[in-house]
Amino acid sequence: MGLTAAGVCTMVTGGSGAGADMAAWLPLPSAAVTAFLLLVFPRVSQAQTFSLPFQEPETCGHNQYFDISALSCVSCGANQRQDNRGTSCVCLPGFQVISNNGGPDIICKKCPENMKGVTRDGWNCISCPSGLTAEGKCHCPTGHILVERDVNGTLLSQATCKLCDENENSFTVANALGDRCVRCEPTFINTSRSCACSEPNILTGGLCFSSTGNFPPHMISTARYGELGASFTSEWFAKYLQSSAAACWLYANLTSCQALGNMCVMNMNSYDSATFDACRLFQFIFENTAGLRTVHSVSFWRQNLPWLFYGDQLGLAPQVLSTTPLPTNFSFKDQNQNTKLKFVAASYDVRGNFLKWQTLEGGILQLCPDTETRLNAAYSFGTTYQQNCEIPLSKILADFPTPVFYDVYLEYTNENQHQYIWAVPVLNLNLQHNKIFVNQDDSASKWLLTRRIFLVDALSGRENDLASQPRLLRVATQISLSIHLVPNTKNGNIYPPLITIAYNDIDVKDPNSQSVKVSFSVEYEMNQGEAHVQTDIALGVLGGLAVLSSLLKTAGWKRRIGSPMIDLQTVMKFLVYYAGDLANVFFIITVGTGLYWLIFFKAQKSVSVLLPRPAQEERFVTYVGCAFALKSKEDETLLLILSSWPGEGGVRSATVPVSIWRTYFVANEWNEIQTVRKINPLFQVLTVLFLLEVVGFKNLALMDSSSSLSRSPSSYIAPYSRILRYAVSSALWLVIGIIQIVFFAVFYERFIEDKIRQFVDLCCMSNISVFLLSHKCFGYYIHGRSVHGHADTNMEEMNMNLKREAESLCSQRGLVPNTDGQTFQIAISSQMRQHYDRIHETLTRVHKEMDYFIKDKLLLERILGMEFMEPMEKSIFYNDESYSFSSVLYYGNEATLLIYDLLFFCVVDLAYQNFILAAFLTYLQQEIFRFVRNTVGQKNLASKTLVDQRFLI
Repeated sequence: MGLTAAGVCTMVTGGSGAGADMAAWLPLPSAAVTAFLLLVFPRVSQAQTFSLPFQEPETCGHNQYFDISALSCVSCGANQRQDNRGTSCVCLPGFQVISNNGGPDIICKKCPENMKGVTRDGWNCISCPSGLTAEGKCHCPTGHILVERDVNGTLLSQATCKLCDENENSFTVANALGDRCVRCEPTFINTSRSCACSEPNILTGGLCFSSTGNFPPHMISTARYGELGASFTSEWFAKYLQSSAAACWLYANLTSCQALGNMCVMNMNSYDSATFDACRLFQFIFENTAGLRTVHSVSFWRQNLPWLFYGDQLGLAPQVLSTTPLPTNFSFKDQNQNTKLKFVAASYDVRGNFLKWQTLEGGILQLCPDTETRLNAAYSFGTTYQQNCEIPLSKILADFPTPVFYDVYLEYTNENQHQYIWAVPVLNLNLQHNKIFVNQDDSASKWLLTRRIFLVDALSGRENDLASQPRLLRVATQISLSIHLVPNTKNGNIYPPLITIAYNDIDVKDPNSQSVKVSFSVEYEMNQGEAHVQTDIALGVLGGLAVLSSLLKTAGWKRRIGSPMIDLQTVMKFLVYYAGDLANVFFIITVGTGLYWLIFFKAQKSVSVLLPRPAQEERFVTYVGCAFALKSKEDETLLLILSSWPGEGGVRSATVPVSIWRTYFVANEWNEIQTVRKINPLFQVLTVLFLLEVVGFKNLALMDSSSSLSRSPSSYIAPYSRILRYAVSSALWLVIGIIQIVFFAVFYERFIEDKIRQFVDLCCMSNISVFLLSHKCFGYYIHGRSVHGHADTNMEEMNMNLKREAESLCSQRGLVPNTDGQTFQIAISSQMRQHYDRIHETLTRVHKEMDYFIKDKLLLERILGMEFMEPMEKSIFYNDESYSFSSVLYYGNEATLLIYDLLFFCVVDLAYQNFILAAFLTYLQQEIFRFVRNTVGQKNLASKTLVDQRFLI
């Protein structure tokens, strides 16, 4: 019934479910359509659940099949049973197929009594003269084939069994299915001139060999599992070792020789002169075919045989690995970039058949799954690669039922643009030579290099049945590719790469619950000997200068304390100075070394340097640790010294009465400038962290050739180099710190606020002179005598005094008439120090009978930080326009604090590889030290001001 324009849509109320909802918008005359839709879209019961029983094909009974649609077991029809797959039904023996529409839709009919047999295809009944098999098919004796149809395909009423002709003119036998005569295996014909391998000939692996000849008689079909300390008879070796070795030796059969070589590789290329196992047999054939030519002039590669070994001569491995560079070069940023390691492999199956040439890209040797981009990053030259994962044993068994073997080569193009391949040697850590793991020795001269590898061997671990689950499984759990740069190269030349492989033997018990950890890595290295020599030279020279500097500092200190004797205190002071100077030496060396690797590695075009491996970084990390430990000692000493201020002091005042409030005010200001620094610590930490984490400078520390600050999330992220992390963070920290210091000195102090000079002005306005002794006979003097005579005035008088001073209507502030010099370094005589000690407790004025004179320091004195002239009767006041009294404050020790904060940041990062944590802890320790300094300073200030009266008006 069609819909017309007269049909008006209306809402139908009532009912529930999908049918009601669908009918709600139907035209009024569409009752039939409504009924149809209710059939197509039945109502859904609100109480219906979506749970169903879980069944697997293995749980179905003999007369059931697994319905792949309903995912449950369903009974087969009459006269039927489950097929081999378990997902359909077949007729019982003695029943022929009448109809078969696929799956379980099958009809069976019993065969008549005179034709109880069923043809091989199951569709017809046939008479069988020689009996029936368990499946109800016709049976034929050994050597016969079953014939059910005529040449033109006509079905015979009675099957016949034909004997294959084994005579010399035919040499045929029945095939494995028993339905066709085929020519006998050639070894049978060659050995016995028949299709039978009778004694004394030897039948093994489906091949027939003569018992005569010089072939080794006692072969061992043992699979070695040295890691588990176990060995047992492998079913694969028992079936095919002898036949493969014999065919290789007697007939030079190529696939048999490859199969024999594969069995040797499955035994870890292990050689034992006392037993004739796979590798001993291979070696026997190799030694007895010396008359044959070599392949490609390689003495280890004999004609017809695979190349498995490089030889067992001592010292051969270093010659192979570091004598002849590859005739190609690599670059990072040159126009003709050669940034890819083009590895290719000749692959073979376990039976010795050549499979194909294939590139290693795409994860051929990488068991861990990943994206193709990340997998291929392993072969980007200069990129240190690390991949680790844990794989279930069940997945390994499913993915690698039989091993695949690889002979790896590096493809390159010579100067004439011709393509060549270079054989890549293998260091198998599981290899045993006469029961000794020679490849685990630290000396490369004892190594025995090999050629062929595999990833998983689930075949040789099967004991009695090749179709059964393996008892033992062997997995390549560690594969490392090492690239060694030729020393002093400028064109990116490398030595042949080395594949280091380690296998893990696993006792298979429950594959579903067992797993194995695997790793794949690519490492680059260069000879670090020259770099170590240069570092040692720098350390020796700078260390000697540090000793000299410490001696000069100690001599200056001895003069400033007025003590000519060398005692234990002198030695301890020397060690403190030396710790600080040696810390600076280690700091300079580590920063210089880090910047060298950062600049020369990342900026090079043709490769001439490669980053140190993690193991080679330990020496560098030790230097950083030494720098931090020594700088910590210096910083601790500095904190103790600074926390003892205001120290010993004196006064210079007018004769008018003194207000204690001016003393408190100046003391409070002094306390406030204790921790004033030339940089803002919070800004320093946040800026460095922002540049590292947000801008992406941390990506410069990755162990790859890229200088980009951003990386795609889909790309492979190389591991970080600790040296480069230190270099990047140190460079940023120093640059930001220096920028802050320059900004502070050039702009902030000039146009905004200079707290140090403001304090000197405050002393002058308050009519307070400050006398600070940092040593027994050395210190600083701030001349704060007011040019107006007194400071206890009202606001009007103070403004007038300032106006007069601005208009030069009064004398200048300097200690020397007509000068502005208010700050001095002072070297006082012993006589003055003794007099000071006598009047210490009642000091209220400067005693004018103590004479002094004023002079400028020599340039060399300023550079060395010591005084050449020793005060005898008169004390010496050195003009000090640089306000060096700030050396008793944080302000004057900015370099030490900046380096300490930098080292603290870097040490935390080197330990935890986390810039955010390093920034947080660095700022935290800054605040703790600031708090300690202020707290201790306030206590000392109060005690010395109010009790000892050492900081007076």
